[in-house]
Amino acid sequence: MTYYDNTALEKPAEGKFLAFDHVTFYVGNAKQAASYYTTRMGFTAVAYQGLETGSREVVSWVVRQGDAIFVLKTALLPGNEAHGAHITKHGDAVKDVAFSVEDCKALYKRAIESGAVSVKEPWTEDDEHGSVTFATVRTYGDTTHTFVERGGWKGTNFLPGYKVIDTVDPLLTNLPEGGLQFIDHLVGNQPDLEMEDAVAWYEKMLQFHRFWSVDDKQVHTEFSSLRSVVVTNFEETIKLPINEPAPGKRKSQIQEYVDYNGGPGVQHIALRTNDIISTVQNLMSRGQQFLKIPTTYYTELRKALKNSKVNIKEDMDILEKLCILIDYDDNGYLLQIFTKPMQDRPTLFLECIQRNGHQGFGAGNFKALFTAIEIDQHARGNLV
Repeated sequence: MTYYDNTALEKPAEGKFLAFDHVTFYVGNAKQAASYYTTRMGFTAVAYQGLETGSREVVSWVVRQGDAIFVLKTALLPGNEAHGAHITKHGDAVKDVAFSVEDCKALYKRAIESGAVSVKEPWTEDDEHGSVTFATVRTYGDTTHTFVERGGWKGTNFLPGYKVIDTVDPLLTNLPEGGLQFIDHLVGNQPDLEMEDAVAWYEKMLQFHRFWSVDDKQVHTEFSSLRSVVVTNFEETIKLPINEPAPGKRKSQIQEYVDYNGGPGVQHIALRTNDIISTVQNLMSRGQQFLKIPTTYYTELRKALKNSKVNIKEDMDILEKLCILIDYDDNGYLLQIFTKPMQDRPTLFLECIQRNGHQGFGAGNFKALFTAIEIDQHARGNLV
């Protein structure tokens, strides 16, 4: 794996990308999708926009956990071509990844002048609490990025035009909290040989830079492999791994994603926690399903850790029981676990991640992860 030396980078003259703001999904039934994310993953429904608020064409349910915000959208009327075409092609999937920014108009102008495709020019929405400025550009596939400038708005709700949800689902009152805090990183899958083009888009249009990478010589199983480059903003608060499959004996899980998603798109969203053991135990008690990891992984891991400087504070027996993966270097370690697909198509899934001084993306676990996914691929009849 490679970490890039970015100490000589020059700070962009205008505008700043601050953090992930929210992720928008196009789904077939937003109300039911919101119920799934709140019940299984520990999110809370916090805002709503629909017929009752004056939104006549699209309904939106906003769910939140810590600073991680998902917006689930469904078309209200037949003939909504944009939403309908997206659902038909991709199924329930991420449509937009929004960034909190400073100087939305400057960032949009720079992106367009660099060659980005505009989806919607800067616009402003307001209410009694002030105004928010937005702009949207297209990235890989049908995915978009919206820039969200909130500096002129003092509201505590999600955004202007949304109704606060102040009722509590009685089903959720006795369930344990998830403990997820914010989006750590968000992964985009590309068809073979399209990763570098996607990476170059972020470098040119948004002035992101390369942070980390691995290739198929470093990450492979007997059957499949991948290449990955992580891009990030100047402040390195937004991390976006970009993956592509590499040729192998059988179809890789990256290619399976591309096939079922109908092209490139968001493969998974990693959510940070400070206590992954409690988080996973709580989410499992809520019925969330995670990938199963072969026991041989933990046998080999225990052997390797005997020769390592790193000290894993957590109980290894508990980590093994919960199928939590460990990656490490001389600076520390990370713990991670992956859900099974969050919808019927074997496309988008979620990750829970805890970092203890390690800033990588689980390269040491890619083989174990691929092996675990290949077991599920075989059950789906897709490991061909």
